[in-house]
Amino acid sequence: MIGVLGATGSVGSAALFHLHRLGAGPLRIGARRLAPLEKLATDVPAETVPVDVRDPIALAAFTAGCTIVLNCAGPTYELKETVARAALAAGAHCVDVAGDDPVREALHGRDLGDRTVLLSAGTLPGLSSLLPRWLAGTEFDRVEALSAWVGGVEHCSPVVAVDMLLSLQTGGAGGEAYGEANAAWRAGGPRARVLRPAEDVVVPMFPGPVAVQPFLSAETRRLAATLGLTTLDWFNVYPGPAVRALLTALPAAAREGTDRQQLADRMIRAATVDLAGRRPYYQMVFTLRGPRAGQASEVSLVLRTPSSYRLTGLVGALATVAVHRGAVPPGVHYAAGVLDPAAVVDAVRAAGEASVRVVTADGDDEEEGSL
Repeated sequence: MIGVLGATGSVGSAALFHLHRLGAGPLRIGARRLAPLEKLATDVPAETVPVDVRDPIALAAFTAGCTIVLNCAGPTYELKETVARAALAAGAHCVDVAGDDPVREALHGRDLGDRTVLLSAGTLPGLSSLLPRWLAGTEFDRVEALSAWVGGVEHCSPVVAVDMLLSLQTGGAGGEAYGEANAAWRAGGPRARVLRPAEDVVVPMFPGPVAVQPFLSAETRRLAATLGLTTLDWFNVYPGPAVRALLTALPAAAREGTDRQQLADRMIRAATVDLAGRRPYYQMVFTLRGPRAGQASEVSLVLRTPSSYRLTGLVGALATVAVHRGAVPPGVHYAAGVLDPAAVVDAVRAAGEASVRVVTADGDDEEEGSL
């Protein structure tokens, strides 16, 4: 039995679709309201169980009998290790599309036996490290530098809005914030205040001028260390002015004690304003530099999807199947550290949720996915 929590959301419903498509199951789906669950079950055969993940008794009832629990519920930084602990208590593995450092730290030192907890199995974090690892392994002798531009315009769910606010104070290692603005990786280590945000700039593969915010997260630091990079620059990209303006004001508003729900509502409205008249999209561009067949080279990978939510659901489903097949060892892991990057890229291309292109410095496409 594979249990999917948060099944009626954009991420959870996509995960359910792809689990069914991949032949995984039987499936049990959970969310707070029964009617949407029953509607989902008319398309994908699944046992429906109403559950509020904040209710320990209801959560224990949901996880009982599961082999794996896939958590697509949030907000991530409120729930933290709640779902993982319930899954482990039921003798099940746990896959979380988020989770990140707070969950790993909360479970540190716990004997899991033969069970696995797989964290950060989504688009970002998740694909944000798997894709550069794949490009480095297939195109280079070794890599020395990475530049990344990640962002787009799409709707903002209430859960994501709250998580964005919470990430200002948590989400990273040691109780710190999720990441550090304006920081970068230099000479093999993180460096503060190396880069600056910019407005109305043109960046690779993004249409029109955008705003960029340099950002260094714990996941990105792990990626830099794993690849042995000398230099890494990461930029969050904001094509829409409303979201960018609100994000600039968020830290001060949070410090002043502005109501969190009010700020989340403002985030949702800002995303809606920026999306007006546009087709939603989310894009990741990674440019790696290093020797390739002995010659200094530059190669880019471009992923584009109409929905980062559905893409996260796909990655969560792929991670769940990998755990089910025994491809992930027992213990607590980040998805980017243990999943096979080539297998994930192939599966993403085959699923049709995103296009994946590899572009050389002269602009030629070497590989093309389907959108």
